[in-house]
Amino acid sequence: MANRAEIIPEKPTHIRRLPPGAVNRIAAGEVIERPAAVIKELVENAIDAGAMRIDIEIEHGGKSRIMVVDDGCGMNADDLALAVERHATSKLRPGDGGDYDLTNIATMGFRGEALPSIGAVARLSITTRAEDAEGAWGLNVEGGAVSGPRPAAFGGHGTRIEVRDLFYATPARLKFLKSDQAETAATGEAVRRLAMAKHEIAFTLLSGGRKMLTLPAEASGEEGRLKRLAAIMGREFGDNALAINAERDGARVSGFAGLPTYNRGLPDKQFLFVNGRPVRDKLIVGAVRGAYADFLARDRHPAVALFLDLPADMVDVNVHPAKTEVRFRDAGGVRGLLIGALRHALAEAGHRASTTVSSYALGRMTPQGGGGSGVSPLRRGAWVQQPPNPYLRDAQAPLPDDSGLSDRSRGFDGAEAPSARTEAEDAPTASGHVPDYPLGAARAQLHETYVVAQTPDGLVIVDQHAAHERLVYEKMKTALEGGKVPSQGLLLPEVVDLTTDEAARLEPLMEDFAALGLVMERFGDDAVMVRETPAMLGEVDIKGLVQSLVDDLSSLGQGLALKERLAEVCSSMACHGSVRSGRRLNAEEMNALLRQMEATPHSGQCNHGRPTYVELKLADIERLFGRR
Repeated sequence: MANRAEIIPEKPTHIRRLPPGAVNRIAAGEVIERPAAVIKELVENAIDAGAMRIDIEIEHGGKSRIMVVDDGCGMNADDLALAVERHATSKLRPGDGGDYDLTNIATMGFRGEALPSIGAVARLSITTRAEDAEGAWGLNVEGGAVSGPRPAAFGGHGTRIEVRDLFYATPARLKFLKSDQAETAATGEAVRRLAMAKHEIAFTLLSGGRKMLTLPAEASGEEGRLKRLAAIMGREFGDNALAINAERDGARVSGFAGLPTYNRGLPDKQFLFVNGRPVRDKLIVGAVRGAYADFLARDRHPAVALFLDLPADMVDVNVHPAKTEVRFRDAGGVRGLLIGALRHALAEAGHRASTTVSSYALGRMTPQGGGGSGVSPLRRGAWVQQPPNPYLRDAQAPLPDDSGLSDRSRGFDGAEAPSARTEAEDAPTASGHVPDYPLGAARAQLHETYVVAQTPDGLVIVDQHAAHERLVYEKMKTALEGGKVPSQGLLLPEVVDLTTDEAARLEPLMEDFAALGLVMERFGDDAVMVRETPAMLGEVDIKGLVQSLVDDLSSLGQGLALKERLAEVCSSMACHGSVRSGRRLNAEEMNALLRQMEATPHSGQCNHGRPTYVELKLADIERLFGRR
């Protein structure tokens, strides 16, 4: 048996009070993890100081040198001396009773830890000049030792902060930094997030004398915000973004979300800002997943930038020293607001598809060296080999398993081919006039798969199967929303073992699950008994289904697995019941399909996120043939 000396090599003797230098270095480890964290803290201070321009320079990823210059309000000599003391801040004020209210935080920073923490592990130099002050002041901190304030030279007003030799006072921490390239990338990401949150402020970022980022100040309002987002997330995001605006119970969400057909393989373009503060929160992951569940395959992700504004007492920003995490008082209500706002914007988009689909199609047809001369591009040589289209991947993959529900799917009359009557004006007239419909008038069917329609200013090519699949799916969803989902009773109720906490988490939502066809009841303290399951699911892994609900409740606060499974079944049935490729359509059916697409929300993409049509403008077609 091990003795005490083996378990505790050095027996503790007395409790000691650590010296200030050690305290500062320990605190710095919580706030200052890497150069990007230093820049984040300094830029947030500049924002709180009212800066309208912030210039950042780094060397070797920020390891050897960081400089941040702003045109904010600046500081006088007394404030400068206090700024490098721990827990000294201008951003918290005492109330009537003398207490400081930590539940009503309206600034980016408030802990008073950034500057003293940086000074404890690096060589810190501050030069500042207050507005309307006659002169500037400077101060140095090296490894926690302060010298100054003293008179200094500084043009204009604002603050210049320079940090050299980061972590020289804590060499062990320096060893854990990544390469210069990785640290530079992390810095760029931190600055971009702050620039997205504050589009009225101009930002520049230089690395090794090379410009990484130049963002002019944008006008306040929705238009200016979109310009800033497009400058950071890409011009194509600006072209394919839907405006988000919704409000509920004092909370408001705004911003922009990409069309479903403008999607990515990674969720790296999903941003959430809470009261102007960029945060990383699993809430947005669940909200985006729920809102786009009907439109994207599971391995595709939309691009969104959401700005949530709510009363300060409804969110706790004092959860993490780096202030990158927050806690909501009503997380379920916030999540519902985000999902509702996204779904409303997607519904408003109607049949709109992303511009990247048409751009890809034009790229496939553009010959090498095409453009300027009047010579036909067909005479100029080889065609350019383009990368694979990310939106058309797995187009020939087998349809998902319908869980043995093929017989049940026959009851849906929405699976019939388009049959709306086509009026005389649907077809082009003898004079060549084309009706002014968004998707035009049908001209032909190619390979018994694609409908070609002529619009007043171009042409549209429709994938008949993908388009009708979306139409059928929307009808089936409406049928589901019309009443309780039919359920089927089990001959022998099945008991699912859970933990006590998991069973307690399920119990308040059992009525909601019963409306979806899953009827269960509490069975003791640590189990539930399932009596009925949704009829649409057929044979189902009951234990797996219940466990997935529990997992969703634990991670997201609301069970989504059952709803998503029902959506998958609807999608599969719609896929089987829609007009197949190889089916010949007459002119009336083709025009009816186009009119139904125009009247149906989300018809710009099929249930798997692939586009249902491609639109080519006449000007683009003329450029292909050298006419422009």
